[in-house]
Amino acid sequence: MTVSGAVNKTGILMLLAFASACWVWAKFNASPVPASIAPWMMVGVFGGLIVAVATMFKPVWAPVTAPAYALLEGLALGGISAVFNAQYAGLPAEAVGVTFGVLAAMLLAYQSGLVRPTARFQMGVVAATGGVFFLYFAMWILGMFGVHMTALTGSGPISIGFSVVVCVIAALNLILDFGMIQSSAAQGAPKYMEWYGAFALLVTLVWLYIEILNLLAKMRER
Repeated sequence: MTVSGAVNKTGILMLLAFASACWVWAKFNASPVPASIAPWMMVGVFGGLIVAVATMFKPVWAPVTAPAYALLEGLALGGISAVFNAQYAGLPAEAVGVTFGVLAAMLLAYQSGLVRPTARFQMGVVAATGGVFFLYFAMWILGMFGVHMTALTGSGPISIGFSVVVCVIAALNLILDFGMIQSSAAQGAPKYMEWYGAFALLVTLVWLYIEILNLLAKMRER
């Protein structure tokens, strides 16, 4: 495994995700109603989740499952982005720009040594990430019973502040990904770990993009 190999494979995965996202986007433009792309979005969301879990448990499968995840996740992202764009013109393009801006900033911070994935840092980021997903899961369960936490899902100051915090946590996960890729390469990890490192980085970028998209939408509503 090499760092450059992981970077190249990350580029491949991003291109695959972009291609399938563009395909769904085009289908929505041809028939601009969410129902026209809902099946493809569901395939992307649930198929991507299954493939992601399989990849995490079996990294040796990454050369096959990572590209599959990218294609599936592109279906979901393309649909989500198209729907947001219909409501807020140009919003997805802004979110993409901010996402790559954050990626560049985090990479610069990591390369300069300003932020390092120390054991304490990793523990804090993992704990914060777990807390966010536990909260999202609780909100999903409560929503099934008609209980909605509008303070966190609306467009008020508290909701926007919450989204900013989540975006920061997602961005800090990029540091963990950079550290994992570099340390794995330094330790002479097998070649398939290049795909696994690229997969891990793509997962974080997808999460970051969705959170930024949501944050910008809340700000537009105000």
